[in-house]
Amino acid sequence: MSIFQRFFGSSNDRKVKAMTARIGKVNALEPKMQALSDAELRGKTEEFRGRLAQGASLDDLMEEAFAVVREASRRAIGLRHFDVQLVGGMILHQGGIAEMRTGEGKTLVATLPVYLNALAGKGVHVITVNDYLAQRDSEWMGQIYRFLGMSVGVIVHGLSQGQRHDAYGSDITYGTNNEFGFDYLRDNLVYEAGEMVQRGHNFAIVDEVDSILIDEARTPLIISGPTEDRSEFYKTIDVVVKELIKDATTFEHDEKQKQVILTEDGAERIEEILQEGGHLAEDSAGLYDAANVSVVHHVNQALRANILYQRDKDYIVRAGEVILIDEFTGRMMHGRRLSEGLHQAIEAKEGAVIQPENQTLASVTIQNYFRLYSKLSGMTGTAATEAQEFLDIYKMDVAEIPTNRPVTRIDDDDEVYRTSAEKNQAIIVQIEDCYRRGQPILVGTVSIEKSEQLSEMLKAHKFEIDGKKKTGIPHSVLNARYHEQEALIVADAGMPGAVTIATNMAGRGTDIQLGGNVDMRVAKWRDEQRGLGIEVTPEMAVARKGEIEAEIKDSKEQSLAAGGLFVLGTERHESRRIDNQLRGRTGRQGDPGHSKFFLSCEDDLLRIFAGERLDSIMRTFGVQEGEAITHRWLNAAIQKAQTRVEQRNYEIRKNLLKYDDVVNDQRKAVFEQRAEFMTATDLSEIIREMRLDTIEDFVSRHLPPKAYAEQWDIDGLDAHVREWLGLELPIREWAAEDGIANEEIEQRIVAAADARAAEREEQVGDHMRTVEKSFLLQMIDLQWREHLMHLDHLRNVIGLRGYGQRDPLQEYKTEAFSLFEKLLTDLRQNVTRWLMTVEFQFEEPPQPPPGQYFEVHMDPLSGENAAQMGLLPDGIPADQREALPVAALPQGWEDTGRNAPCPCGSGKKFKHCHGALV
Repeated sequence: MSIFQRFFGSSNDRKVKAMTARIGKVNALEPKMQALSDAELRGKTEEFRGRLAQGASLDDLMEEAFAVVREASRRAIGLRHFDVQLVGGMILHQGGIAEMRTGEGKTLVATLPVYLNALAGKGVHVITVNDYLAQRDSEWMGQIYRFLGMSVGVIVHGLSQGQRHDAYGSDITYGTNNEFGFDYLRDNLVYEAGEMVQRGHNFAIVDEVDSILIDEARTPLIISGPTEDRSEFYKTIDVVVKELIKDATTFEHDEKQKQVILTEDGAERIEEILQEGGHLAEDSAGLYDAANVSVVHHVNQALRANILYQRDKDYIVRAGEVILIDEFTGRMMHGRRLSEGLHQAIEAKEGAVIQPENQTLASVTIQNYFRLYSKLSGMTGTAATEAQEFLDIYKMDVAEIPTNRPVTRIDDDDEVYRTSAEKNQAIIVQIEDCYRRGQPILVGTVSIEKSEQLSEMLKAHKFEIDGKKKTGIPHSVLNARYHEQEALIVADAGMPGAVTIATNMAGRGTDIQLGGNVDMRVAKWRDEQRGLGIEVTPEMAVARKGEIEAEIKDSKEQSLAAGGLFVLGTERHESRRIDNQLRGRTGRQGDPGHSKFFLSCEDDLLRIFAGERLDSIMRTFGVQEGEAITHRWLNAAIQKAQTRVEQRNYEIRKNLLKYDDVVNDQRKAVFEQRAEFMTATDLSEIIREMRLDTIEDFVSRHLPPKAYAEQWDIDGLDAHVREWLGLELPIREWAAEDGIANEEIEQRIVAAADARAAEREEQVGDHMRTVEKSFLLQMIDLQWREHLMHLDHLRNVIGLRGYGQRDPLQEYKTEAFSLFEKLLTDLRQNVTRWLMTVEFQFEEPPQPPPGQYFEVHMDPLSGENAAQMGLLPDGIPADQREALPVAALPQGWEDTGRNAPCPCGSGKKFKHCHGALV
């Protein structure tokens, strides 16, 4: 293979080489574009659209469109695309992933395929990892698009429905993956077509594609509504569990699988405590009695909250609120909550305000949302390690784009120490050395806690420089606590002698430029002047920018002379990509750079996978205190451990997707049918078909086709016709007639039902079509909500069927299909019943209370994956939830069936909601 590659190149080389001829055509057009006036260049957009309308394809326009964007970029923002950036643009246009090193200008690359695909007028979505980048890129790159006569919108948290509608109506829309996904779900909860904000899924480019489509994809997006408040119960269980775990023999903690379970002794102890406190159901046989399933669920979640989730690593507490931290980017994830009471358990643990539990209204996985797009592409600095997953799930090829200038970075082998104390001492020595020589250094940590520990050590460090004794090395800390200063801290990390400690560097979006960042420094100066009440004139801004550029030029020369940016990793991450992203921060655009990782046998990755063995090897070879071992074999062993963890995470995502694929077809069918109903003006024929199907179901159930008349269940049919159709019919007399067949009885019921429907329509008048549509949409939502709840409970227990030598996934498919058939039957029957029995009274609809819906990102090891990860089922059955405290039934609800969904919209059965009170 190596000989073959030597002559013909790798598949990636051949892929990139195939673009060379087309790049030549783009370059050949450059003089022609430069000769055009601004108006003529802008006029190219309408010219291209006209050619598309006449039958030309986007591929036919590609070279010319790229040349137009390159020239527009040069005029609008002063940046000209390199040839390798043109290659990246072509890969994105083809629906692939462009892997480009940090500093190679991925943001600018996206403008090429975005403009080309936006010409079709169907909308292009550019997805980023956070609101800051979405806002920044839409303004920065938006200058190019607007120069060429295109509209640009941005979707960020907090926009109104109208603002979102306008943003999606633009030619190009920027936003985060969460905003796009939640808007898709919200669009399928509205009752008027005009309230939908998205206009289809044509083409999307995902920035930091590995972070969004791999890391984020372990957990689905969920829109949920509130249920009853059980905050006191969470506090009670938390106190019990905290007392229990003081004895380590009461639980088993598996760090590899990230699981914690009670031991037999622990279960007995907690049963005694709960029994004494009166928290178990009366007359129950013990903790694991069916009546106590809710208590067991809360105990398991409190155990996980106290053992698995660590403050300042997995979450932080700010202003009494528990905010999750993204393990891959180190950012706070506002608005995201763990599911099934786990977030409430953490709030109880920290003494924070406990928010009510939520019930799922709609959900979708990241994978299935992005697979809605007709064409999907992405870009990142690290995708090659996950190339197989991108191909398997998203059908996207990864292409490694060559750098514009050769990489001169030096990557040292890892240094491994026996203890964390020895490693930390070596890290301090390395930081001091860089600080003395004026070399900027970026120190990467894996948690807030460790970044702050290192910060304290630097503050206390005593050293001597130029004959003077000093205490403390000046440094900046970037983690979730200082999230707001992120761009500013990163921009100054290339200053001579700058020491920056960062918790993960994935998708930061701001380059570390040696000497500093001109734009950031100018923006900071403007803010300072504004704070002093000084109005900045254009002349002052130009003068100050010139001074800053001169200062940065001097600083850059000092940083280059010291060896460029030094990247120091204090620990290996579970994912190789995160380590590669940290390394990629240095050596941008041909700059010199250096990177090294310092490890110890006490680090989580090594301790869990090879700690004892590695420690014994170091003892055997007589490694002294403070000494490190370094070898390429050791690097390979660490990579192998990382690969195992990555493979496990891939299995979690793959399992999640397999189960969600079962529901995805059902979700698409329901959402598409719902959209059709919402846009239709007359649903009377569909309503009648539902009524006929309902009557047919009743008759076939009580009067089986091949049964004798003596075997007919006349009483049952009569009861159903009274309850569900509101009809008083002489069915018993009909059945007594000689020679009558069940088909004739069915026809008589149909005739009576049609007459009743016509009579009701005459009473309601012109409003009937609106009433039918409203009832149908509400009932779809209620039934779908209950269906999702049943599927959640099914997922929690389906794994146990593996003990019976049955495939849990196949069992889940079968049961999910049966549940979906039941959903359709219930939908027909409930819509028929409502329209035939409910008394109508028209008034202004009540406004929903604020905060009625929540957007949550589920915990990957909770609920969705519980069965696959070997966890015990711990869902709370719907019939064990408390009834809502409502004084009396609203008018028209008295005839609601006991097993029908409650008209209040809670998603519960009537008998467990308002019906429980009468």
